[in-house]
Amino acid sequence: MPDAEAGRALAQTQAFTIERLTGDTGSSFAFASLTECILLLPGIGAALSGDRNVQLPGKAAVIVPRGSYSLELAGPSEVYILSTDRSDLDGAGAPARDERVRTVGAPRRRITGDGEVHIHPIADIPIPPDNGRLRFLRSQTMSINWVEYDGVRDRGGLSPHAHADFEQASLAIEGEFVHHLRTPWGRNADLWRDDAHVTAGPASVIVIPPEIIHTTEGVGTGRHILVDVFAPPREDFIARNWVFNAEEYALSLEDAEA
Repeated sequence: MPDAEAGRALAQTQAFTIERLTGDTGSSFAFASLTECILLLPGIGAALSGDRNVQLPGKAAVIVPRGSYSLELAGPSEVYILSTDRSDLDGAGAPARDERVRTVGAPRRRITGDGEVHIHPIADIPIPPDNGRLRFLRSQTMSINWVEYDGVRDRGGLSPHAHADFEQASLAIEGEFVHHLRTPWGRNADLWRDDAHVTAGPASVIVIPPEIIHTTEGVGTGRHILVDVFAPPREDFIARNWVFNAEEYALSLEDAEA
C-alpha cells in the first residue's frame, strides 16, 4: 500500500482548510468533517468509503455529508478536500484571528438530499449567462467558483476588487498564474505598500485577506484551472442566481441547523 501520509499537504485560513491528497493507485486517505465538505477531483476518480460508500468520477466536485471517511485513489492523481470543520485536524496551523473576517456561523439546513453524497461533474455545472466565466457551487458552509480556460487571460478584461469582511483562497490546480495584489492607502504614508505580483503554479493556494484589492491573471500556454474558495457561502452570488445548487439549501439564517 502506498504511503498515504507522504501525499498530504494542508493550507489553512481563518475560516476553512484546503487539503491536497496525492498518490498512486490504491493510496488511501482518512478524513472526517463535522459539516459537509467539498471534494474536488480534477483528474481521475476515487472510491469513497466509511459513513457513505460511493464511486466518485473524475473531473467533478462532490459534496460529502458530515462523517468519517476514507478515500482511495483509482490511479496517480490528486484530490482536494475543502472544509470548515475538519474534526480530524487539530487546528494548530490556523492563522491568528482577524476581527475583520466574519464568522462562518451555523451550517445552513439542506432542503433536499440531506445525508447524501452529491456528485457534480464540472461540465454539468452551467456558467451563468450574465457572468460568462465562472461555475458556482456551494455546501452548507462554503462556496466555490471554478474557472477554466485555455491560454492567457485577456489583460484588457481583468477584474480587480476587494472584500470587506471575508477571506478568499485562490487554489491553482492547473496552469501558471499571476496574482495581482494592492493594499489601499491610508493616511499614514509610512504604512503604504508597493503592489505585489505573485507568480503561482499548479497546486498552490493564496489566501487574500479583507480589503486587499486583487485579481488573478492566467499566463502562458495550456490549460488553466483556478478555484476561489469562500466561507460562509457567498450570499451575493446566491442572490444573483449564479450558484448552481443554491436551491438545495435554506436561504434564511434562521433556518440554519441547530
